Amino acid sequence: MDRWQNRVAVVTGASSGIGAACAKILVAAGLQVVGLARRTERLEQLRQSLPKDQQARFHQRTCDVSAETQVNSAFEWIEQQLGGIDVLINNAGILRDGHLLDMPTKDITDVLQTNLMGSIYCTKLAASSMRRRQMAGHLFFINSTAGLAGYNPGHEDPSLNIYTPSKFALTAVHEICRQELITQKLKIKTTSINPGWVSTEIVPDDTKAQLGDVILQANDVAQAVLYALSTPPHTQVQEITLRAVGEWY
Repeated sequence: MDRWQNRVAVVTGASSGIGAACAKILVAAGLQVVGLARRTERLEQLRQSLPKDQQARFHQRTCDVSAETQVNSAFEWIEQQLGGIDVLINNAGILRDGHLLDMPTKDITDVLQTNLMGSIYCTKLAASSMRRRQMAGHLFFINSTAGLAGYNPGHEDPSLNIYTPSKFALTAVHEICRQELITQKLKIKTTSINPGWVSTEIVPDDTKAQLGDVILQANDVAQAVLYALSTPPHTQVQEITLRAVGEWY
């Protein structure tokens, strides 16, 4: 991890769950971390929870990734204050209740704007920063097993509605980015992390109760990010799928 010391990592959805876990583990590893989220107070709580000697390496910006203007503003601040983006963790994501066939169109749009377009907005700007500075950076996509071929939760489980298509689309975005970076002869890595159920705020309490201990923790996903980031420059971990032992899908 020596080559990443004081490099700049941007983590979206950093106020809780996987995003907060990624921010903590990257700060501890010696990176400068910019946490982006809508809940400013939660970002400050995260900073305060860090050891005193790490707090100066955590920076926070209020940003709703579904709004391109807010993403542009946040990334402009990062460029001006920290010099650019070296690592991007596309983590922000939301889930809405209901069935795709009859849920409100606004709920569908909200999920797609956050889970898909938010990642695209951030990826474009991060890749541009890396390309301009000839930085062999790393783009991460926190995806889901719901975005993998063969996903089949069963007819008795609640539908994940538009969440599943949003993650399938993110799988395709990751692969297209990987191919385009090769075509442009850039040494920027891409990694898709596909966890199953993770004990975070996005998962309903009744689902957590049903799963019991057959569920991942946010730090499990953060450890996967750290592993992929720590590989040698010539090695690319293209995809990691994580499931709790005993998880069906």
